[in-house]
Order: sequence, then C-alpha cells, then structure tokens
Amino acid sequence: MAYVTDLICYPVKGCAGTSTSDAHLTLAGLAHDRSFMVISEDGVYRTQRHHPRLALIRPAVSADGTRLTLDSADGTTRYGTVCLDVTTSAPRRDVELFGAAFQGIDQGDTVAAWLSEVLGTPSRLVRVPPEHDRVTQGLTPGRAGYADSGAVHLLSRASLTLLNRRMSERGAPPLPMNRFRPNIVVDGPGGHRPDSDGGDWATVPHAEDRARHVIIGGAQLGYAKLAARCAVTLVEQEAGARRGPEPLRTLAEYRRAASGGVVFGAKFSVIRPGKLSVGDEVVIQEWGDTEC
Repeated sequence: MAYVTDLICYPVKGCAGTSTSDAHLTLAGLAHDRSFMVISEDGVYRTQRHHPRLALIRPAVSADGTRLTLDSADGTTRYGTVCLDVTTSAPRRDVELFGAAFQGIDQGDTVAAWLSEVLGTPSRLVRVPPEHDRVTQGLTPGRAGYADSGAVHLLSRASLTLLNRRMSERGAPPLPMNRFRPNIVVDGPGGHRPDSDGGDWATVPHAEDRARHVIIGGAQLGYAKLAARCAVTLVEQEAGARRGPEPLRTLAEYRRAASGGVVFGAKFSVIRPGKLSVGDEVVIQEWGDTEC
C-alpha cells in the first residue's frame, strides 16, 4: 500500500514546520496550519521569498490553539523565546495576501517586537479570524487559512527522488523534503497505477499529479491544482538563507506546466475532515490526466 510517512503543520505562514504523528484535518487543512501570518506594518504578508530568516522561526501551538510559542533556530540564544495567549477578540485589521484583501487579528506588541528583531524589519503577527471564509480555486474548490493556494500540499518521495537524481546528473547536491514544505508526504510501495503497464503508483514520480479523489485515514481529499514553485524552494530551511539556483533550474527542464511556471507536488482541498496518522494507507479512488 501507499502510506503517509510525514505530516507537517506550519502554524505561522513562512516559518518552520512541525512534524507530528497524528493530526486532525479540518476543511482549511491540518489543524492550525497557516492560521498565523507575519505581516509588515502596513499589513502586507511576509514570505521567505524576501525574508528567508522566517525559516528559522519555530512555532509551537497548543492543541486548542490558545497558546503560541516562537523561538529562533539561528544557533544563538540572543532572541530567546516569546509565548503569547492567542486572542481572537482583538480588533480586526486589513491584511494583504498575494494582492487579495483579508482580515487578521493582531497578536500584540510583544510578539511584534520579537519578530521585528529576528527578521531585522518592522513586523507584526496576525491570526485568521474565526469568521474567515476564504474560498480557494481549482478542480476541487476548497477552504484555506493563509496558505498560498490550497488547504493541503501533498508530495511523494518518488517525486523528490527523481528530482535529486536529475540534479546529481548536473553535479548538484540532493535536497531534503523540507525545501518544498509539504503537509503530507507519501511513500510506497503499494497500489497500482490505472494504466496498462501496472506498477506501484507511489513509487512512480509525480503520480500525485493524477490523483483526483484520495482517502487517507478518516479524511477525503479532492485534487485542486499542481503546486507552482517559487523562490522559496531556493531557501535552505536550516540556515534561513538563499542557496543558488536549485531546484528551480532543474525543474525548469522537465516540470513546466502547460499554463506556465514550474510545478512540483499537488494541492488538494478537503472534502471530508478527519484524523490523519503517519502510517495511514493512501487510497486513490479516482485518477485523472496530468497537467504537466
């Protein structure tokens, strides 16, 4: 069978992820995923594209979402740790995400000062309001918090293995999975591709591109779109710094989407919430054609 090997939640958009063995999948993705966002003083979202040091910020959120802790993995202790009681009742403020207008709940001056020091630029932290109802587009529309373009990013180890092999052919070192910041990582062996040559689908690179309806644990996912890749993939997550042209240079050779840009992995909307666990079987109920 194909199975889940990793579940990763990113409580604060752009910051480090937290691996977990079990997670509840809500209509907006893994519980607490991208429910917080770092913004400039005028409300524009911050991203690793321009602020790679975001990768060094390690969030931890309580199970009920009422307590958030941030620390820095920069190799020093000069920033310390900041802990805050999450507020959902403070006044809303306008925020901007990819040019679209949303609302956020400002989490106060203490965490704002901490973030500003770590990032070296004035910054604030906002939370998704309870009334947030953002609709994401794609083959299966869905809901999301502050995620880029869909609730769940799913990626297979087979896809990364192929990329690393192609990069090695041009003398580039392999990259870890965290360069691509997936929520669900899938591995084989198991299942069979719905085509004449058979084979284990989870060991076939980019098979996730063709998965249209997926059952994992108690949840059901619907394919939305391919995951477009940007300069965030150039950031070494452990260092919080941009490193050279890979993987975008290699992906441009064989992963150009028909609509333009390069793609790697797939975005899914949540059709039915439920519990997910590492080791869960990944069942593909329906397949489609690849867009790449």
